[in-house]
Amino acid sequence: MIARKVIPLAVSLLVVLACVVARSAAAGPLTEQLRESIDSAFKVASDPELKKEARSEDRRRMLRQVFDRIFDFPEMSRRSLGRHWQERTPDEREEFIVVFGDLLESAYISKIESYSGEAIRYLGEVVNGDQAVVKTRIVTKQGSEIPVDYPMVQTGSRWRVYDVSIDGVSLIANYRSQFNSVIARSGYPELISKLKVKQGLAAR
Repeated sequence: MIARKVIPLAVSLLVVLACVVARSAAAGPLTEQLRESIDSAFKVASDPELKKEARSEDRRRMLRQVFDRIFDFPEMSRRSLGRHWQERTPDEREEFIVVFGDLLESAYISKIESYSGEAIRYLGEVVNGDQAVVKTRIVTKQGSEIPVDYPMVQTGSRWRVYDVSIDGVSLIANYRSQFNSVIARSGYPELISKLKVKQGLAAR
């Protein structure tokens, strides 16, 4: 269930994020920060030297460093567990952040080269204190437009993405629904077990 419904959505959202940041012409300060990170990711992914099998671990490590600058994995983890986050011990929270973050990063890394040049309409960004949303529309090759919003939160001097919404479908809400279902049916330990299994599959 998790692999079929959640991971494909997460992967597609990263690809969209890459499109938006790399191609937006009227970029505001938040988009500029994202642009720099995404540009770095594509440079790493397309580097002929790093594409060599012997450098695969170096490439993965460098991409993870980039994604750590883009995404607020602790915040994504907290929101994806919803009410179940409060029930977790500090050690369980730390474990979940690592497992969940590794799973997302593995999926993102494996798909980052799939960007195919969709056009983007940049609509602007709205900032409210330490919260912000970057609003865009993707123009597909068929000419249809898809609204894409990027909720962000400020942590220190940086802004990081904690959710992505495509045509009203939230990445975090999708995860939360799936996680709630697994926990209600089989308990939290089963959720962690499933995520660890999927992490292993994604890394292959």
